[in-house]
Amino acid sequence: MTGTLVILRHGESTWNQKNLFTGWHDVQLTEKGRGEAVAAGRTMLEAGLYFDTSHTSLLERAVLTCNMALEAMGQVWLPVNRTWLLNERHYGALQGLDKKETTERHGAEQTYVWRRSFDVPPPPVDTSSPEHPVNDRRYRLLDPSLLPGTECLKDVVARVLPYWNDSIVPQLRDNQTVLVTAHGNSLRALVMHLEGISQADIAELNIPTGAPKRYTFNDDMSVASAEYLGDVAAIEAAAAAVAKQASA
Repeated sequence: MTGTLVILRHGESTWNQKNLFTGWHDVQLTEKGRGEAVAAGRTMLEAGLYFDTSHTSLLERAVLTCNMALEAMGQVWLPVNRTWLLNERHYGALQGLDKKETTERHGAEQTYVWRRSFDVPPPPVDTSSPEHPVNDRRYRLLDPSLLPGTECLKDVVARVLPYWNDSIVPQLRDNQTVLVTAHGNSLRALVMHLEGISQADIAELNIPTGAPKRYTFNDDMSVASAEYLGDVAAIEAAAAAVAKQASA
């Protein structure tokens, strides 16, 4: 038997609220985002989920979402594996910029390519920039050559999938129930793999904040079922809000 996976995008962050490119910049949850985290926990509890382990990125908005959801489930003691490999995509020189203003300055087509193309990254930041992760103490033990100055989704896939195969798949094969709390792009990378989404079609996938999605698997680790938990209309509205951020 194989286990169950639940993926959860962190709740709304302060830079989500301001419509800024966030990436690896560490920002906190808004009050709405904290409410989304608690609501996600309650939704998972009502669905009868009981986790054996969990995984998050090293960014506060994912860590806190995981903690608050687990607290709402009465499972705050659960082991948590934290890794930079589940971090959001690094947006390079776009980090901190307003999405609408970026669209107005560079045009909708170029901004869409930077935001959504599979293999075209935004302009990078160099190692002197405060937005480069070599200047963040949480990554001090990593080889600096591993730390990006920008990323496209292809780069995120290249770091997420080894972690999936090496750390999460063995737990699922052991029939464990696993929670992964991460970000829009690191989860898009994972969903692309799980659901066999093409490079062309992945551009249109929008993952809403605070909406748990449950997967079950066949013995060969192909997906047997995939479903969002909670109110369908609210989830669809949240996904639509993500889609229109560049022009909002």
